[in-house]
Amino acid sequence: MQPLISIVSPVYQAERIVPKLVKELIVTLDAIPYTFEIILVEDGSTDNSWKSIEAESGKDPRVKGVRLSRNFGQHYAIAAGLDNVSGEWVIVMDCDLQDQPSEIPKMLEKAKQGFDIVLGRRMNRKEAGINRWFARLFYWMLGYLTGKKQDPAVGNFGIYRQNVIRAIQSTGESIRYFPAMVNWVGFRRGFLDVEHGERDSGHSNYNFKRLANLAIDILMANSEKPIRMIVKMGVFISFLSLLASLIVLVRYFTGSIEVAGYTSLILSVWLLGGIIILLLGILGLYIGKVFQQVKGRPVYVISDKTGF
Repeated sequence: MQPLISIVSPVYQAERIVPKLVKELIVTLDAIPYTFEIILVEDGSTDNSWKSIEAESGKDPRVKGVRLSRNFGQHYAIAAGLDNVSGEWVIVMDCDLQDQPSEIPKMLEKAKQGFDIVLGRRMNRKEAGINRWFARLFYWMLGYLTGKKQDPAVGNFGIYRQNVIRAIQSTGESIRYFPAMVNWVGFRRGFLDVEHGERDSGHSNYNFKRLANLAIDILMANSEKPIRMIVKMGVFISFLSLLASLIVLVRYFTGSIEVAGYTSLILSVWLLGGIIILLLGILGLYIGKVFQQVKGRPVYVISDKTGF
């Protein structure tokens, strides 16, 4: 029988969490009248996460595992899971149990109201204060530069109809950020307030550096605003240069010009030099992402499967 519900969860450094995650999912899903499959994508962990997945798959044929050849990143692991689902509805959730399986039946009921997508809006996020500030800064910067408002309370956790997943798969982009792709494809969507659970063990792998790199990748893939900002900056600097030139000409014809000072000359050179390097760097990032896209490499590589 074809599974009606597919659960996709990326797994990284979670050998102790996997058994508990699978147990809670099975208890929750067995209580509702749907067939299901659980697809766990192991993203190049250095612990025994894959062995835990294999053990759970051996206990229950509805538990399946996909092992990536190295650490590609959370959103690439999600892409690998989506490429292997067969359910009419797909639920994407993190493996750390902060996305709680007990919320799934509520999402299904919400989806029955005619939504193609139901996103979990995390209430009372259980994260360290510094991580919350990093997340807020990340979503603010992302929203400003992409021109689309980003809700820090909404992440990957949600339920998606199969047509939404097919639309996301059809994009063929080399840079993957699941929430941005969900926003881009559209469809009818609803939101459900969900309780954000405590992390079962360990800590978040997203620090400020990783969030900043992720934001740059997302920006390069989803916005041309930095290039527009470069144009505006160029126009502004040109205006200031024209104004300064007029002032110098007036002083020259009035005989009041003095010998140019060393300080003003050095400051001007450093200022314009820094701006030019910044602009070349931004353009270089876009060119680099275009190069990455045209190479046509797969966004992930699978080394093993279990349960399929």
